[in-house]
Amino acid sequence: MQDADTGPALCFSDVLFHWQARQPPCLHIADLRINRGESVFLYGPSGSGKSTLLSLAGGIITPQRGQITVLGTDLGALSGAARDRFRVDHAGFIFQQFNLIPYLSMLDNVLLPCRLSPRRRQRASEAHGNPHAAAAALLHTLGLDAGLHQRTVTGLSIGQQQRVAAARALIGQPEIIIADEPTSALDADRQKDFIALILQQCASHGSSLLFVSHDHRLASHFTRELDLQSIKEQH
Repeated sequence: MQDADTGPALCFSDVLFHWQARQPPCLHIADLRINRGESVFLYGPSGSGKSTLLSLAGGIITPQRGQITVLGTDLGALSGAARDRFRVDHAGFIFQQFNLIPYLSMLDNVLLPCRLSPRRRQRASEAHGNPHAAAAALLHTLGLDAGLHQRTVTGLSIGQQQRVAAARALIGQPEIIIADEPTSALDADRQKDFIALILQQCASHGSSLLFVSHDHRLASHFTRELDLQSIKEQH
């Protein structure tokens, strides 16, 4: 096992996953490595297994074969509860549908990881004095003024909801940010602006970014591009 402070942020080694035992595997990845602080664009058409790969990377599901390590930790060696704790401590997710809590305010949605993870709560406090100040600072950086912070997310535009979801993923400086088709509902100009904001935030904290999309036009913004189909064909 790699030391937690060295080696890749994420590593797949001979990973085989299938949803049903008698069906062909959904994913077979011989080798996939994402380095610390790297921004990676992972391309794949709809139905190619992108979301499955992200669920494996986050320890939401586990493979039938192979090893997945995140920050030097073998996810397969952890219990389900331990994987949940590890995920909220070290990874921030931006989902395609955002998955915001509709009855909570913008600010309270961003604070959710700090309520679940003492580690992220501490890191947010170290940076800004307390988690509320950290959440407000992130929202401001992402272009959401203080006058909106107590508004429930159901009253926000799609673009505003997207930035709230990004702030929730980023708070507490997790080492890995995983984004699943987060720009699919935006026009080209808003896509470009959002990606620039995410890359800036990840770079400022040294976070690794795995950004998954079927829109190949976005690839030029990232330091490295991977094609999921090519990765699957390595074996």
